[in-house]
Amino acid sequence: MYSQALLAALALGVASAGASNVSVDVPVLAPTNSLPLASTLLSFSIEQDNWPEWSGIDERNEFTYNALTTYANLTGQPPKIRVGADSEDHSVWSPTVTINEDVFPPSNTITPYPEATNITVGSEYYVLSKWLPSGTHMVWGVNLGYNNVTNAVNMANAIVKAFGSQDVIDSGVVLERIEVGNEADLYGNNGLREKGNWTVEDYVPDWESIADPVVEAAAINGRNGPVTLQGAAFASQAFTPREIFALGILNSTAGQTISTISQHQYSAAFCNGGAFGLISFMNKTTVRGNLTIFEADITASHENGLAYVLGETNSIACHGAPGVSNTAGAALWVIDYALFASTIGIEELYFHEGIGYKYNFLQPVTLNYSTINGSALDPPAPPHIQPAYYGGLVIDTFIGNSGAASIVELTVNDPDTAGYAAFENGQLTRAVFVNLNAWVADSTGTRPVVHIGLDFVNGTTSASTATGRRLVINYADDTQNLTWAGQSYEETANVSPTGQLDLETIDLSDGFDLRATEAILLTF
Repeated sequence: MYSQALLAALALGVASAGASNVSVDVPVLAPTNSLPLASTLLSFSIEQDNWPEWSGIDERNEFTYNALTTYANLTGQPPKIRVGADSEDHSVWSPTVTINEDVFPPSNTITPYPEATNITVGSEYYVLSKWLPSGTHMVWGVNLGYNNVTNAVNMANAIVKAFGSQDVIDSGVVLERIEVGNEADLYGNNGLREKGNWTVEDYVPDWESIADPVVEAAAINGRNGPVTLQGAAFASQAFTPREIFALGILNSTAGQTISTISQHQYSAAFCNGGAFGLISFMNKTTVRGNLTIFEADITASHENGLAYVLGETNSIACHGAPGVSNTAGAALWVIDYALFASTIGIEELYFHEGIGYKYNFLQPVTLNYSTINGSALDPPAPPHIQPAYYGGLVIDTFIGNSGAASIVELTVNDPDTAGYAAFENGQLTRAVFVNLNAWVADSTGTRPVVHIGLDFVNGTTSASTATGRRLVINYADDTQNLTWAGQSYEETANVSPTGQLDLETIDLSDGFDLRATEAILLTF
C-alpha cells in the first residue's frame, strides 16, 4: 500500500524526493501517424480441447461470461474468441460423439495441465458458442495437421451448421473466420509431416489441398465476409506471410477468401522447464524487439488488403513460466505489449488461454491441483482471475467505448517507462503510462519513482486537470491483491469491482509521480 506521505505527494502531483524527472510531449490533436485502436485489440485464443469447460455445456459458464462481459462493458464490444491452437490439429469430427471426448497425457510438474493428444468432437461442441456474451465474434480452427480432407470438411460443415442453428443465432454470437491449421511451420518437427523435408514451398499446395474444399463446403465466397479465412497462423519466422504471398497462395480458391493474416508470438518457452527472470521479462526494449520483427509481414499484409493480427500470443510459451506469467509484473507487460503492438499495425492480439495455464487471464473452472507444480490443492481453487486480467482492464479503459479511437506512442525518455495517447474525433482523450521497473519482494532500498511532466504540443488544451486511475501493485512478483482505481476484481464470482473507487485529480501543470511497477491512466 502507499504510505500516507506518498499518497499526499501523488494527490498533489508533486515529485517525491529522489524521483527522476521526465518531460513528455503529448499531442493535443491526433498526429498523422496515429493508427486506429480496435475495440477488440485485447482478444483471446482458447485451447480447443477444454473449450466446453470455458463455455459451459448445459448452461453458460458464469465466470467466463462475467469476466468477458466486464471487458465488453468498457469497450462496447466483447473480446473476440479464437478456439484452436495445438489441439486444433489433433481434433476429428465424429457423428457418434455429441460434444467431445478427449485423451490427455499424464500431468507433470512442468505441465500440470497438458493439452489433449486426441480430441473427438461432435456437432454440439460448436453450438456451445451460444454461451458467450452477445456480440462476440469467433474464429474457429480446422485440422490441417492430419492431412485429411474429409475430416477438415466435416469440421467446417459442423461449424457452419452450428452458427446457422437457432440457438446460436439467438445468442448474437457470430462466426467471423475459419483457420485451417495451427503453426504448420512446426509440422516437420512435431510429427505431422515428414521430418526435415517440410518447407514453405510444400506448405502452400498442402494447405490449398485442404482449405479449397473447406471454403467450398462452407460456402465462403470472398474476403469481404460474412465468413472468411484466417491465413498463416505460423509459430515463428520459419515460414512468413511474405513467402506464401510470393508463392501465390492468395490466388487459390481458398486464398481468395483470406481476410486476415495471423502470426504467433511468445517471449520465450517453458516447454522443458527452466528459470525465467521476471525483471528481464519486464523490459521495454525487449517488448519492442519481440514485436517489430513482424513489421515487414504487417506491411506486406496491408499491401494485399489484409488485416494483420497476432492470432495466438502470451508471455512465455508452453502455458507460461511460474514466477513470471502468473504475476503482477505480467499485468504491466500486457499493457505495454498490446498497446505497442497496436501502434505498428497489429489490429488484434489473441492472448492464449487453457485450463490451468500459468499465463491465463482467468481460470474459469475449479482447479484441483497447482498450476505451478501439479501438487494437489486442498481446498481446490475456485474460478478466479489472475493478475494479467488487470492489464486488460487498463487496456480496455484506455480504448474506450466509442469504437473510433486512435493511438500513438509517446516518447518517454526513461528506460523503463512507456506512454501512449488515445484520440477521439482527432482530440486527445486519454493517456496511459506504464513503469516496467520491477519492484519485487526482495528489493531493497527506496522504491524508485519517476516524476512525469506533460508538455502539450500540436494544439492547445483548456484543461487544467485530468482524472487519474492507477493500477497499484505491491510487488511485481505478487500473484494477487492488485487494485485498479482503488478497486479489486478478485473478490467476487461475477468479476465485479469491490472497494471504493479511487479517482485522482492530476494537476496538469505539476505532473504526477509513477512508482516502479505501476501504471496510471489519465482521462482529459
